[in-house]
Amino acid sequence: MAAALVARYPPDPMSERPLVLLSNDDGYASPGLRAMREALVGLGAEVVIVAPENEQSASSHSLSLHRPLRLRAVEPGVFALDGTPADCVYVALHATTRVLPRRPDLVVSGINHGMNLGQDAFYSGTVAAAREAALRGIPAVATSAHVAADLAPGAALSARVALALLEALPARGALLNVNVPRGWTGEVRATHLGARIYEEVVDFRRDPRGREYLWLGGPGVRHERAPGTDTDAYDDGAASITPLRLDLTDGAGHDVARAIADKARGSGS
Repeated sequence: MAAALVARYPPDPMSERPLVLLSNDDGYASPGLRAMREALVGLGAEVVIVAPENEQSASSHSLSLHRPLRLRAVEPGVFALDGTPADCVYVALHATTRVLPRRPDLVVSGINHGMNLGQDAFYSGTVAAAREAALRGIPAVATSAHVAADLAPGAALSARVALALLEALPARGALLNVNVPRGWTGEVRATHLGARIYEEVVDFRRDPRGREYLWLGGPGVRHERAPGTDTDAYDDGAASITPLRLDLTDGAGHDVARAIADKARGSGS
């Protein structure tokens, strides 16, 4: 496989094959990322990887604005950046032709090592990398799998979803979040975000020198049944495809916002 990938880099700017920018939050050496590249190449895509130098899980949509970044070529078509997932996509899209020969047709982030269900989408660096592309009008897919899931079928599914999104001529900024459970049954559902109920813990400890430190978060998580959600699909062994929106405006909250605005104007007059 390596020789074939070398031959494809740099991609032909005039090629009719889709150019996919691939990133993640687990780092450039992640097995999930490599499985995703193999699946995309197997379906005829040209793939360039720009991924973090080190793991950046739960980094959300952070951009590194107050320190310099370093980009290095790991191998032909694979770049490592000592920044966040969103940094990786930003750099790839705006580094002229240093990384990409042209604007990518599609951005894929993952496969993430672990699920990104429900409110995980707000914390996930995997989702943020895809969102960074969607904010710039490029269709994007974030994909995650259970830590014990078989990567090959998950990557094959995610590659099919990604290229199907491209073929569907999506609206500007289309963004999908894919999750593949352990023991996937082969069922695939279109879903909306559910809710993950975590064991919320702040664990205070002391190091050998008596200084206090702390860990955030407990190990437990559960889901309440909610038909149509990604968490329900996960609990049933089905893969989920959840469309995410970039406009976070709550339309149902406009009346409340208007009432508060009226009161705010009144108190200032």
